[in-house]
Amino acid sequence: QLQLVESGGGLAQPGGSLRLSCAASGRSLDHSAVGWFRQAAGKGREGVSCITSSGEEQYDLDSVRGRFTLARDNAKNTVYLQMNSLKPEDTGTYYCASGRGGYCSLLEVDFNAWGQGTQVTVSS
Repeated sequence: QLQLVESGGGLAQPGGSLRLSCAASGRSLDHSAVGWFRQAAGKGREGVSCITSSGEEQYDLDSVRGRFTLARDNAKNTVYLQMNSLKPEDTGTYYCASGRGGYCSLLEVDFNAWGQGTQVTVSS
C-alpha cells in the first residue's frame, strides 16, 4: 500500500522560499502523476501544482505559476515542490497526493493516496 510523507514545511518570510518533499513508500511513484494541494484555515482544499508521471509537464494554479516548481527523483521515489517568492496567501497545510494515472489534474477526485500534510506559514 502506498504511503506518502510530506516534509519541509515551516515558517518563511514574504518573498522567501521553502522546499517541500513528498517521500513515497510501499510502491513506486514512477507511473503516477503527483499533485500538491493546500488548505488554509477555514477554507477548502485546493489543487496547487501537479507533475506528470514522465516529469515533463507541470500544471499550476494561476496564483502560483512561475513561483512554484516541481521535480521528481524516481531513484528516491520522492517529489519536490520548490516554492519561491512566497506570499502570506500561500499559508496553509500542504498535502501531496498520488494520481490515479500519469496525467495531471488539480482535482482531488483524480488522486487516490494522500499524505498527512505539512504546515507552511508565510509571515513577517
